[in-house]
Amino acid sequence: MRIKATAQFTNWLDRLRDIQGRARIQALIQRLSGGNPGTHRDLRFSLSELKIDVGPGYRVYYTRRGDVLIILLCGGDKAS
Repeated sequence: MRIKATAQFTNWLDRLRDIQGRARIQALIQRLSGGNPGTHRDLRFSLSELKIDVGPGYRVYYTRRGDVLIILLCGGDKAS
């Protein structure tokens, strides 16, 4: 699957100071692009939440458009 990230998500990830967290998020996104979402939760309206249990507990929200595109909408931790 092809990954398309919003500018908001890319800026958030680029500014993330937690190097271990950033690396884990990037690895899980690559795994997600291969069809393995790992720990996630399906929300409403085709929206899903990728759960990353590193640091404060990061979350990445995404949706699928067909079988070839994953759009990363935003990211944050459990408190945001």
